[in-house]
Amino acid sequence: MPRLLIATTNAGKAREIGELLAGTGWECVSVREAGLPSIEVIETGRSYLENAVLKAETYAAVSGMPTLADDSGLEVDALDGAPGVISARFGGPSVGSDAERTALLLQRLEGVPMARRRARFRAVVALGLPGGQVFVREGVLPGRIALAPRGSSGFGYDPVLELADGRTVAELGDEKQTISHRAQAVRAMISVLQSLNEHASGAPSRHR
Repeated sequence: MPRLLIATTNAGKAREIGELLAGTGWECVSVREAGLPSIEVIETGRSYLENAVLKAETYAAVSGMPTLADDSGLEVDALDGAPGVISARFGGPSVGSDAERTALLLQRLEGVPMARRRARFRAVVALGLPGGQVFVREGVLPGRIALAPRGSSGFGYDPVLELADGRTVAELGDEKQTISHRAQAVRAMISVLQSLNEHASGAPSRHR
């Protein structure tokens, strides 16, 4: 079974991606499981696409393995699309936890009515091959920012993105794996992974 490196140090994200790719014919391994040295990839890109591709190419070059990387964020219309690509660094280095970033977001939106709190999670997934080839897929999950966090599952801003049915992403439980922005992007990449697997095994490919 070929190995696929999941280029993230976020345990929750790595677990979600691994579960989504179960049964695809690839063995998903984390950076730690692959025995790789600590690699600091500075996300200098101005878009999710640039950052995802940068991480995928860097880890693929260092590991010699096909590598899946993603970049994702929360876009809030009332904040002109912020925090966007800096979602994980929102508020700067003094804001160190998901809970603190979420509290800062809600503070920035204080007094903004629900009708103007439209937002979405966006994810871009990049598959980088050691030879330099890169494949990219995207997923979007629309909603609005709740007045207060709700739910105990998920991570990041999951407790404050409220969906059309009134639940936050952190209240979805296992259902998150079927509808999340990251799940959409990763599932869209499965046909590429299957095609690569078939090509490597010499079987005729059904994907283009």
